[in-house]
Amino acid sequence: MAAGTAPAPARIGSKRWSRLIPIAIVLYIISFMDRTNISFAFDGLGKSLHIDAAGEGLAGGIFFIGYLFLQIPGGHLAERWSAKKFVGIMVLVWGVFAMLNGVVQNFAELLVVRFLLGVAEGGIWPAILVLISHWFPARERARAYGFWMMNIAISSIITAPLSGWILSFSNWRALFFIEGALPFVIAPVWWLMVADRPSQASWVGPAERDYVEGALAAESADGENAGMREVFRSSVVWRLVAVYFLIQIGFYGLNLWLPHLVTQVTGGSSLLVGLVTAIPYVFAIAGLWFNGRAADRDRRYSFHVMLAMAIGAVTLVLSVALGSIAALSIFLVSLAMGGTLAYDGPFWAASSRAMPVALAGGAMGLINALGNLGGFVGPYLGGWLQDTSGGSFLSTAVVLAVCLLLGGLVMLTVRNRSLESAEELRPVH
Repeated sequence: MAAGTAPAPARIGSKRWSRLIPIAIVLYIISFMDRTNISFAFDGLGKSLHIDAAGEGLAGGIFFIGYLFLQIPGGHLAERWSAKKFVGIMVLVWGVFAMLNGVVQNFAELLVVRFLLGVAEGGIWPAILVLISHWFPARERARAYGFWMMNIAISSIITAPLSGWILSFSNWRALFFIEGALPFVIAPVWWLMVADRPSQASWVGPAERDYVEGALAAESADGENAGMREVFRSSVVWRLVAVYFLIQIGFYGLNLWLPHLVTQVTGGSSLLVGLVTAIPYVFAIAGLWFNGRAADRDRRYSFHVMLAMAIGAVTLVLSVALGSIAALSIFLVSLAMGGTLAYDGPFWAASSRAMPVALAGGAMGLINALGNLGGFVGPYLGGWLQDTSGGSFLSTAVVLAVCLLLGGLVMLTVRNRSLESAEELRPVH
């Protein structure tokens, strides 16, 4: 396993890899499922609640307005109180709102429930980042984050056929009920499997506990403190926020409208659409793996973000332009999804290396919080463009592709800190 490749002392144990990472992946798979399964419900929602494409996009994207609220508080509570308890509580809260999607009677109720679902899920990502930081020393942390972040692609591979299968024998309300019940299944497992720190876990051996706590103590002693004021004043941080925002417009614009695009291309049943929609995320896992390895090999992280965005943008437009050739279109949109997710590892690696260590923690929270607002813009923009173009997805694809390319171009201005001049890191005044 990954722990076996870590440059750590022999025989220290690997319980943190075999116990914490899998449960964190499963939990976030369910989280991502409950935020994106609305894409499969769009057709039924539109007919039942009389919503146009722009309204459907707004319902999909408003989640990310709510998602903003607990990003920083969630990380703070996880650090100062308990990541285990905070996540365990919020899993149950998000499960309630996920199921309430299935009982809404009008557009206004749908917007409120989607917004509150975003609030409930918003603090979980930073809280799990904190949990991982308490269990994995710096030299293991990038790989730990990398394994965990594959949850997005894995979740989409599961969500697509599962949602298509549910819709093949039922309706959009049953979709939200069935998938919304999964948080109540994973919550007790989370409570049983997770501990906040090695000192609180009876299942960790003495050698592993001493290794982790000793390494973290040494890192803490070497670190320095920096407040949010310095984070807000850093020009590098704001460029990274812009990059993440633009990429999220492209990714979530494609992600939430992908089932609709596949339906247009294949004209198939709900089950067929679900199965075909899973294919692009297999490409995404491959993209995450190969692009991450290549970036670690040459350390040109910003270049690998740009490369992924260029592939995603070009193939997305081609997939729609050649939509009359179904097999080729699905292949091209699969490459597009591979590109729009392959940026992830190099982006966060570049982010951690492009600023002083003292700014990194607060900066990551700010980048994730503000950048994810692109997840609101992308779906809504995609729906509005389809309404104004008579249902065509081509204008949507072009705009999303432009956002991806712009994100990649801005990323090229962010270099490793070791290559930066003092002028480049000077705060914005």
